[in-house]
Amino acid sequence: MSGTAVRVDTTSPVPPYEQIRAQLATLISSGRLAEGERLPTVRQLAADLGLAAGTVARAYRELEAAALIRTRRGAGTRVAPPPPGARRHETAALADGTRDFVAWAAALGFGEDDVVEAVRRAFQERET
Repeated sequence: MSGTAVRVDTTSPVPPYEQIRAQLATLISSGRLAEGERLPTVRQLAADLGLAAGTVARAYRELEAAALIRTRRGAGTRVAPPPPGARRHETAALADGTRDFVAWAAALGFGEDDVVEAVRRAFQERET
């Protein structure tokens, strides 16, 4: 990860693992982290950010589940190739925006039902 900085705001209501996941997903989907580029080890990134290794590991697990990175024993963690026909940028951007919105809504005290209803209403208003 040459010169690309990931930062964590400890005053944010968004959990640190989610901040890491969202920033890396954005860097990958925008092409700033290229396919095959190696990411720091969990321990290294945790040390750089002053966080527990488990926090970074959770972010990496979620990125791996989203097929944005791959971890191979002996080869480290690298940016994964996009699946054939994938709309990686748009899908990742939607996921990032949704996670940020949900974190924001939760920080304001809204629950899942409130958020889902607000999204439904917003779509209905667009259609009228």
